[in-house]
Amino acid sequence: MQSKGTEIVQMDVNKLLEMLNKAFADEWLAYYQYWVGEKVVKGPMRPSVAAELSEHAADELKHAGMLAERIVQLGGTPILKPEDWYKATNCGYDAPQYPHVGAVLEQNVKAEQCAIGVYNGILRTVGDKDPITQNMVREILEDEVEHEFDLQALLEDLELSLATLRKAA
Repeated sequence: MQSKGTEIVQMDVNKLLEMLNKAFADEWLAYYQYWVGEKVVKGPMRPSVAAELSEHAADELKHAGMLAERIVQLGGTPILKPEDWYKATNCGYDAPQYPHVGAVLEQNVKAEQCAIGVYNGILRTVGDKDPITQNMVREILEDEVEHEFDLQALLEDLELSLATLRKAA
């Protein structure tokens, strides 16, 4: 029996579920990228950068939960095996193999820019055909834009600090 919550969706629900599952995979990989980055990051401003990465990791985990809940509401199943996240991802995973704060920040800015593109694309596709998904995606997109801004601000602070040190030397 189809629920009223699914009936209001005026688009191909299977296509929507595919997009949401791909975003779900992205969020889990982003969560791990932030979480592990916070653990291994080194260099100037490490405490500030680690704190920001930890905060963003929590947000990405929250996004994964929101997406999983919506997928289930629509009669789908979130991706069940972590190894399948790599097959479904839009944005991939960039391991912090060079854990310098600058490199880690740049990796995560790139990931946020990809996420912004993904969620903007979902919004364009969904439009007003599914107001529940539309509201959820807008909320996530707002967080991703804030993340990009926060990370870019830290990168600018890092660059200014290093430039000041070079001038003083």
